[in-house]
Amino acid sequence: MKKTIVLAAMAACMFVTNVFAQKIKGSDTCLPVTQSEAENFMKKNKGASITVTGGGSGVGISALQEGTTDIAMASRKIKFDEKVRMQKSGKTPKEVVIAYDALAVVVHPSNKVSNLTREQLEGIFTGKIKNWKEVGGADMKIVAYSRETSSGTYEFFKESVLKNKNYMNGILSMPATGAIIQSVSQTKGAIGYVGLAYLNKDVKPIHVSYDSGKTFTEPSMANAKNKTYPVVRPLFYYYEVKNEANVKPFIDYVLSAEGQELVKKVGYIPLK
Repeated sequence: MKKTIVLAAMAACMFVTNVFAQKIKGSDTCLPVTQSEAENFMKKNKGASITVTGGGSGVGISALQEGTTDIAMASRKIKFDEKVRMQKSGKTPKEVVIAYDALAVVVHPSNKVSNLTREQLEGIFTGKIKNWKEVGGADMKIVAYSRETSSGTYEFFKESVLKNKNYMNGILSMPATGAIIQSVSQTKGAIGYVGLAYLNKDVKPIHVSYDSGKTFTEPSMANAKNKTYPVVRPLFYYYEVKNEANVKPFIDYVLSAEGQELVKKVGYIPLK
């Protein structure tokens, strides 16, 4: 059931004075932290309510262009053609980095493979490596799961890990991160990728190497913060410049010391 939280212009003391209907939509990666931030904002502003829904970065940015959301959540930067479409609609998008996220590669807990190089991951997700025995595992077919093309996580993984090579034909595309966790946890030969905050005991995170196997690093908040884990990206909010007065109270809260502490608590990497 959707929650509705109305955002408003407010003073620095965080009391809402004017009420505005606000909607936030987009990246599933940003969803857990935005929901938590919205709930805390509501507790501080008793009359406040916000609608927070996922669907993917592309979906959120399209909704912003169409005027059906006030803030678009994105786990990748807005594309040139998306910006052009917005400008043709008479809108100017503004970008805010709200946190950072490490992207974790996950497998079934029974999988004996713990370490993979970037090159091996590229081979798996492009279809060149088809069996776990090729990377030191059991003689078992690899079942690769991916996010769908509207996802910013899909694009970031393709850019950072696959070095812009195409995913294999027939890769199993999932509509949400939770669906990847569920599928990997139920399939012994499975592999997928999720945001750090989604990790749980039902899947096993892979240690990744970006130096051809010299060092393998676990996806963790500590390793992401000290920059030893290589697959880290910024998370964004986008909004229309003309709507800045309406969205600024909530964004200011997310960027505040309290909001950034919540970023860390939920499992993301704060800005400082």
